[in-house]
Amino acid sequence: MRKAEIYRNGKLVGSLIEESRKKYFFRYEDSYFADNEQPSISLTLPKTQQEYVSEYLFPFFFNMLSEGVNRKLQSTQLRIDENDNFGLLLATAQYDTIGAITVKPITK
Repeated sequence: MRKAEIYRNGKLVGSLIEESRKKYFFRYEDSYFADNEQPSISLTLPKTQQEYVSEYLFPFFFNMLSEGVNRKLQSTQLRIDENDNFGLLLATAQYDTIGAITVKPITK
């Protein structure tokens, strides 16, 4: 099982868990979910429910990954299987992302 904390503009929003390659969870933090002033992180993960379950990496997070030659280069340099979407997300979405969302691995 691998876990990550999800941040929006530096503020903890929730957690993303890969239980297996076919079971993923995203859960909003209690305080973030309760604060009506805070927006949902995406249209596909609205704050209408606190936890989401999926058989594949949520499209919102999958779309943060590189494609094509860049993906191949990243997977080679980082020594991560090119098909390991969650592993690539943990390795590449920690600091310099295009949007407001960053993904930080939980190593506990």
